[in-house]
Amino acid sequence: MKSYVICGLRVNADFRHEIMISRSEKYTAEENAEADITINYNPEAIKQYLASAPHLSEAEAELMYTARLFYTALLSFGGFMLHSSAVEMDGKAYLFSAPSGTGKSTHTGLWLKAFGEKAHIINDDKPAIYIRESGIFACGTPWSGKSDLNINTAVPLQGICVLTRSETNHIKPLDEGEAIFSLLNQTLRPYSEKDMDKLLSLLDKVIKNVPVWKMGCNISDEAVAVAFEAMSK
Repeated sequence: MKSYVICGLRVNADFRHEIMISRSEKYTAEENAEADITINYNPEAIKQYLASAPHLSEAEAELMYTARLFYTALLSFGGFMLHSSAVEMDGKAYLFSAPSGTGKSTHTGLWLKAFGEKAHIINDDKPAIYIRESGIFACGTPWSGKSDLNINTAVPLQGICVLTRSETNHIKPLDEGEAIFSLLNQTLRPYSEKDMDKLLSLLDKVIKNVPVWKMGCNISDEAVAVAFEAMSK
């Protein structure tokens, strides 16, 4: 069991496989302390993941299982996961959410190309959105999908954009009803009714305080310019 600091919370975790051991290294706490969240290794749960998805390795099953444990526990502290690629630009976080294969990682990769050292990937697949008294933040976590693109940081959330494929680039703001439906489709749904109520409450706070956009885009430098022009205001 090692101690980490993730989203500003003390997390004690018993990771067993190289994926999580190596990815969590940058979140290692300097000293052990009482945990806000504890993640125990559960071989039976890993077996269940492997039974339902036999193409997974044990390391990948651990990644998925511990992600669910962490993000479910995070609900009690004011945070949740959004399936998205999060990029930081000039001290602000921009999240691009879409189903797998739509091109969200490719889009944020173009931000790195366009803005150079000004831009950084916070988390390429499962950033945390964390509501604090001082504001709403996008946080890096070691759970970042297939890649290890994540950094241990918390950045004020400037906007969220739901991407769709299009031959031309266009962007529009979503109203609250459209926004909550879109974000709910791109997060982990809790098993319990109590946790589901927590998630819905957090989503409501986010969409009331952070602009949510829908963008049709192609894979181009122009797509970056269109997104940044709208979302940075």
